[in-house]
Parts: sequence; C-alpha cells; structure tokens
Amino acid sequence: MRTPQSHTALENPPSQGTLEDLRMPVQAKLAAAWTSFMFLYIYVDYLALYKPGFVDDILAGIVHEFDIGPTFVAIALTLMAIPILMILLSATLPARVNRTINLVVATLYIPVSMFNAVGESWTYFYFYGLSIGLEVLLLAFILRSAWTWPRRIASPATLAASLDSEPLRRPQQA
Repeated sequence: MRTPQSHTALENPPSQGTLEDLRMPVQAKLAAAWTSFMFLYIYVDYLALYKPGFVDDILAGIVHEFDIGPTFVAIALTLMAIPILMILLSATLPARVNRTINLVVATLYIPVSMFNAVGESWTYFYFYGLSIGLEVLLLAFILRSAWTWPRRIASPATLAASLDSEPLRRPQQA
C-alpha cells in the first residue's frame, strides 16, 4: 500500500545529493562512545594475551608485576564495570547528573588508560600507543560532549509552550 504524499512533496522532490542529518541526543552519543571505549578496552586486554610470555605470567599468578588474587581480580572487575555501567547510565540518567558523572568518570579514566603502557617494552610501542591514543580520543569526545551539553533556557513562555505541545491523548475505544 502506498503512502500518500503531500502536494508540496510532489512539487519539491528531495535532491539526490542531500543526506538527512538529524541531531543525535547527547545521551545516545555518550552511550555510543562508552560502548566504543569498552570494545577497545576489552580487545586491548585480549590482544595482550598474544604477547610472548604473557600467558605464562598469568599462569604463574602475575599480571603487570601484580600478584593475581582476590584483590587484583576485584580491582580489575571494578575497572571494567564502571565504563560498562556508563553505557547504561549515559542513556538513562537525567541530563544534569548524566553530564556530571560523564565528566568525572571520563577524566578519571584518562590516567587509567595510560597506565596500560607502564613498564612495557618499546617492542609494543605501536600497539599500546595506538590503543591508548584511541581510548584517550574517545574519552576526550565524551568530555567534550558532556561539557558542551546543550542548555535550554526556560522562560515562562517557553515552559508554557512545552507543556502545551504534548499531544492530547484520547482513551482507546474498545
């Protein structure tokens, strides 16, 4: 079944070269950025397993000179859980709280990301340089998006108009 077009749409067809560019909500941008960050975060850890001797160190109970035990595992889980939860929180929290939490967490994760290169040999400079660079770029995007969050000026006229703009809902007929 065809959808009827308006008279104006028939007279002014959209140009073939123009793409529609809709404004994406800040919450969606932040959730997407945290999701991308998590993919990098996880894959850097996964790909590090391919370094010669890394698995042997894990089997010996050591990661980056830290003894593997309950404390190490709890800290590692916490470092992973926070950005994972930021995906959900960025999509669901109210704007003011959302902005603040994104600014704080992204700022704290810049040194956390950089810590991955501490003590590494120059042999893997490109790997760690690229991964940390991409993680920091994503965190910078998060910081910029949260910092420049659009503000709405609430004047009495704007407030009244926004309250009146919600469509009237009629009860469903049986």
